[in-house]
Amino acid sequence: MVHLIRNANKYVAYGDRKAVSAALKEVYTAVNETEARSALNRFADSELGKKYPQSVLVWERAWERFVPFLQFTPQVRKMVYTTNAIESLNSELRKATRNRIQFPNDIAAVKALWLTICTIEDKRALKRAKKAKGAPKPDKSGRIIEGRTTVGWMEALNQMIVAYPDRFAPYI
Repeated sequence: MVHLIRNANKYVAYGDRKAVSAALKEVYTAVNETEARSALNRFADSELGKKYPQSVLVWERAWERFVPFLQFTPQVRKMVYTTNAIESLNSELRKATRNRIQFPNDIAAVKALWLTICTIEDKRALKRAKKAKGAPKPDKSGRIIEGRTTVGWMEALNQMIVAYPDRFAPYI
């Protein structure tokens, strides 16, 4: 979702980005596909839509990929709206594997990735502990606990399991 908005704003003059973003917000916050389509049509017919037709084209080209997003509740949409945490993790994993051109076997690669994830969690927990001016609490194994949970994650997970049963079935 965030990438779609960025791509639409790529063709917009800096001074108009706030106005265009506000107008396009009606599209991705719409209750259903019909309302989203009418919001996009309103934007296309508006002065900004006529000034930046490429932004409208970005949405129209991505429409089939965007519509499934509308089936989720607003709480779940909020969870999947941005991918910053996922992109951050992927970036760290790429950094960890970039220097190692090859691994002796698959197990070595998995271990390297696992250790990287543990290190990332520890760094973030320490940063938050410093901000909160408290010591992080180690768990039984001595590792640092994040102590943070993502609000609404279980609701998002439940709706995703219902929406995509074939993708989740092997892991449940």
